[in-house]
Amino acid sequence: MNTTETAARESEAKGPQIVIIDDEHDMRASISQWLSLSGFHPHTCASAEEALRMLGPDFDGIVITDIRMPGMGGMDLLKKLAGMDATLPVILITGHGDVPMAVEAMRLGAFDFLEKPFDPEKMTKLARRALKARALALESRALRQELADGKTLMRRLVGNAPEMVRLREDILDYGQADGHVLIDGETGTGKTLVAHALHAVGPRAGKRFVSVSCLGQDDESLAARLFGPVVAAGLPLAEEARGGTLCLEDIEALSPAMQARLLAFINEQGSPASTRIVAICNAHEPGRTLEDALRPDLYFRLAAMKITLPPLRARGEDILALFNAYAAQFAEEYGCPAPELSAQDAAHLLQAPWPGNVRQLIAIAEQAVLQNRRASGSVVSLVMADNESAGSALTTEGKPLKEYVEAFERTLIDNTMRRHKGSITAVMEELCLPRRTLNEKMAKYGLSRSDYV
Repeated sequence: MNTTETAARESEAKGPQIVIIDDEHDMRASISQWLSLSGFHPHTCASAEEALRMLGPDFDGIVITDIRMPGMGGMDLLKKLAGMDATLPVILITGHGDVPMAVEAMRLGAFDFLEKPFDPEKMTKLARRALKARALALESRALRQELADGKTLMRRLVGNAPEMVRLREDILDYGQADGHVLIDGETGTGKTLVAHALHAVGPRAGKRFVSVSCLGQDDESLAARLFGPVVAAGLPLAEEARGGTLCLEDIEALSPAMQARLLAFINEQGSPASTRIVAICNAHEPGRTLEDALRPDLYFRLAAMKITLPPLRARGEDILALFNAYAAQFAEEYGCPAPELSAQDAAHLLQAPWPGNVRQLIAIAEQAVLQNRRASGSVVSLVMADNESAGSALTTEGKPLKEYVEAFERTLIDNTMRRHKGSITAVMEELCLPRRTLNEKMAKYGLSRSDYV
């Protein structure tokens, strides 16, 4: 084994690796050397069996393998890797007579193939494309796992309310589909975030996500920007998003003429659509629904898959979890302790009508942290922080007694867990609760010890 190959084997790459598999020593050494000089992190293997011992479903790199090798050949290796992780890019190295076999391998899921003798520059470009595709696939997988779990989404789609569980399920289902989607909901509920999530968890994740607002533009300008013709400034947005997602915000602002133009574009694409439309409604005129604002044929084309985001006031205990998450985030940014919610504060949050929804809650959480910081550690009531800094944004409305009791109980357990950094024994002693009761209440309120350790 020469110095180059030894260095490649010993390199614990800080970035994604490229696994090179070839039974010919000189071939794998020369490929490794070229890729190292190109800034990659190659790792060489003399056989497919050796490579399989280091490859797993979370491997963040790519595979370059010869087709013809003793023992397990490149085609059999491709099939094994596809069964383990269908998104792992595999590039095949072929001899002249192997090209038909390589074409069959492409049908089976190979990323691409290189015919000997191949241009090293072409191999470098192909490796870059494959690594980019792998990174996007892993990012999409991570987001899918977060969406399926829900508990790790502190800053995105956090929440255990039934409406939020159903929202995450809809995103996973609709993300895999090809049809157009209509997203509705009050201001500040996270509609744009959901549009991005729909794109990220589906097969279009590696393609472009292009967003444009339909508000405040005349028909001529908007039509040119969306549909062309092609100008020096670049492709029209519908063409730029081809294969990916075109997100139309403020869809309710489209004039009748533009609605007709959009409907024609949708009909021209056929099925499956080359460009997926995700339409977002951001406002309704009083007394009118979105169905009233759009022509019926366009509405039903867009609303075949419809997502309506729940208002914050309907999400119960999620309100407290969101506030604590954002308060902790701002406390870290400002370098000060996060405010502890009193029972009065918790009730105040649960009573609020939240006209600005999550966006408003984020602002209140930041104001509470700033008030706490200015008070030099003394406890500041959230009500006072709201009145002084947010212009009394949280006017209140009545809630059932049960919600106040649960808010107090959840807040007390949450504060005690924070104070004792997740020590179950210390919390049991302070609150005089047996372990089973504490576990049941933590499960009820969506509290996890790992969040405090």
